[in-house]
Amino acid sequence: MRVLFTSLASIGHTYPLIPLAIAARDAGHEVRFAVGENVHAPLLENGLRPFRPADSFYEIYAEDLEPELARLRPDLVVHEWGQPGAAIAAQRAGVPALWHGFGRLFPEGIGLQRPTPAAGLPDRPHLDICPPSLQDKTFLATAERIELRPVPYSEPAPWRLERTARPLIYLTLGTAFGTPELLTTAIRGLSALDARVVVASGRVRPDHLGVLPDDVTVREWIPQAELLPHVDAVVHHGGSGTTLGALAVGAPQLILPQGADQFANAETLGAAGAALSLLPGELSTDAITEHARTLLRHSDHRDAARAIADEIARMPSPDEVARDLPKWAGQR
Repeated sequence: MRVLFTSLASIGHTYPLIPLAIAARDAGHEVRFAVGENVHAPLLENGLRPFRPADSFYEIYAEDLEPELARLRPDLVVHEWGQPGAAIAAQRAGVPALWHGFGRLFPEGIGLQRPTPAAGLPDRPHLDICPPSLQDKTFLATAERIELRPVPYSEPAPWRLERTARPLIYLTLGTAFGTPELLTTAIRGLSALDARVVVASGRVRPDHLGVLPDDVTVREWIPQAELLPHVDAVVHHGGSGTTLGALAVGAPQLILPQGADQFANAETLGAAGAALSLLPGELSTDAITEHARTLLRHSDHRDAARAIADEIARMPSPDEVARDLPKWAGQR
């Protein structure tokens, strides 16, 4: 069977699809990936045969993908929530297709079109990687969902973690929302604790963060999927990838939302008891210190996070879902 995956050309939108694409490849399906060149490297490393449709850089429009559908003749298209154009192109071509989520259904008004019939988009089943206890209740009640366990993916990197007896805190603000000022504030707050702090600075160069305490390690890029199982707490922006990755290992979170779907994620995890949050107007060195200290000293948030980790572990794996892909292509 030929399966075409497609996503926006960013880590937050492409990486959630990679585990299923790898599983589909391992199940013997012919896998291609339509996406801008910015994320081709990890796809090439995993044999997922990426290509850029037309002149697309970040978003792919229906007109970009339609010639490729005629050329490749896939049996199934898997398009993530950020690619409504791919859904429209597949519908026009008469090719079965599935939406693929990247977390909790995002709120309106963040610059993405919600993948619903009310938005004028094809009513196709959703590969849903959000644990049901956290998913939008209306979406749960109205959408056709295929549960899929979220599996963190990150590119391997030549970096090794030296474990000590002290707690380990991971700090990241993702690839789009970090600033030197915010990272510096967070580092100062966390360095007041008797803990080791590992920072993924993303687009902020480490030398823009000034002199750092000895117990703080900063790298522009860290293999997050390899680090998360070892952390005692995660401090981050509330992006869906980091949120789900931390939940999968049962780590409590301090969320510092900055934009996009991050405020909704922070509110949802706070209501579930798995996270604390600080809104932009509440951010200070002392507030970060106290909130992180609460996560390390008290078990309530960790217990809630571990309960969600158990829920995630019960969701069908990418391998299990990949075996059923022919059903969604109408081949059985």
